[in-house]
Amino acid sequence: MLIQTKIERLFSIVFSEKIIKGFEKYILYFASLGFVIHLLLILLSNNNIIDLSMVDSKLLSNPISALYTPFSFILVYEAFLLIYFIPRSFTTAVGKQYEIISLIIIRKIFGDIPLVDLNANWVQNSNNLQLVYDLVGILIIFFLIYLFRRAKEKLPFKTVSEKLDRFIASKKLLSIILLPILLGICILSFISWYNGVFISNSFDQNLNYLFFNEFFTLLIVVDVFILLLSFQYTERYSQLIRNTGFIISTILLRLSFSTVGLTSIVLIISGIVFGLLILLIYNAIERE
Repeated sequence: MLIQTKIERLFSIVFSEKIIKGFEKYILYFASLGFVIHLLLILLSNNNIIDLSMVDSKLLSNPISALYTPFSFILVYEAFLLIYFIPRSFTTAVGKQYEIISLIIIRKIFGDIPLVDLNANWVQNSNNLQLVYDLVGILIIFFLIYLFRRAKEKLPFKTVSEKLDRFIASKKLLSIILLPILLGICILSFISWYNGVFISNSFDQNLNYLFFNEFFTLLIVVDVFILLLSFQYTERYSQLIRNTGFIISTILLRLSFSTVGLTSIVLIISGIVFGLLILLIYNAIERE
C-alpha cells in the first residue's frame, strides 16, 4: 500500500492541473508562433526573397499548408493527454487514439489541398484522389468516433475495490514512465527530420506519420502491458476479449502508417470499426 500511495502522489504531481494547463498554454504559443513562421517562409519563398529549394518540401508552396504546423503541435498535446488518460480506462485511452488518428488525417488534408489540380481528370490524378479519400475518410471516422463515444457511455458502472485501486495505480505508474519517453520521441523525431532535410537532404519518411509511427508502436507495447496487468485483477472472459480487441484495433491503426492512399484510410476505418464492434459486443454481454 505504501508503494501505491507514492505512485498516486507522484502522479498527482506530474499530471497536476497546473502542469496540464501550463503545457496547454505553451503548446498554444508554439502553435501560433509556428503558424506565423511557416506562413512567413511560404510568402518569402513565393516572392523569391529567400531560396528554400534545398528543403524540397510540398508544404512550402501554398499558404494553406501553413496550417500543417499548428496542427502538429496540437497533436503532440493530444498525445500527452492520451498518456494522462491511460489510468482512467482502456476504453477512454482507445477513444483518444481514434481522436488522434482523425486529427492526423485532418492535418494531412491541409497538405493535400495545395497539390490539387482542378484542371486534371480527378479519376486519373493521384493527388486529387488522395484528397477525396481523406475527405470521405475523415467523415466516416468522425461518425465512428461518435458511435464509439455513445457506446462508451453505456458501459456498466464499476464499484471501487482494492483490486481495482491497485490496477489503476499500476496504470498511473505506466503513465509516469511514458511521459519522458514521449519527450524523447519528440526530440528524436525532430532531429531525424532536421538532419534529413537540412544536412543530408535524404529525408525519405512520410512526414504525416513522423513521431506517430514510433508513438503508436509504443502504445501497442503499453496496451499489451495493461492487458497482462489486467490478468491479475480480473478473470472475466468478456473484459479480457475487449482489451485484446482494442490492442488489435491499435495494431490496425499502426499498420496504416506503412501504406498510402486508399489502403491507409481503409486500415484506419477497419481499426476503428473493429474497436467499436468489440465495445458493442462487450456492452451486450455485460447487460446480460
